[in-house]
Amino acid sequence: MPAITARTAEAEDQRRVAMGYVSEAFAEARLDGLDVDCIAQAAIFASFVEMVATYGEDASAVFAERLAERLRAGEFTVERSSH
Repeated sequence: MPAITARTAEAEDQRRVAMGYVSEAFAEARLDGLDVDCIAQAAIFASFVEMVATYGEDASAVFAERLAERLRAGEFTVERSSH
């Protein structure tokens, strides 16, 4: 069981680091004057290209089918401070 926990923690750390890279790329693109909507759509497209290359169309479609439910559940909502 400890090996599974360690792998889970490592995967979580990698996701956190990856999110940092993506957030930095968004910030740089905004500084370059790109519209946030364009950046977001390009990021989603690039993500699905990678998912399809890694997992195939069927597995990626199953993932995509659950996105609306996860969005409505607030899974992607981040509280932003208003400083």
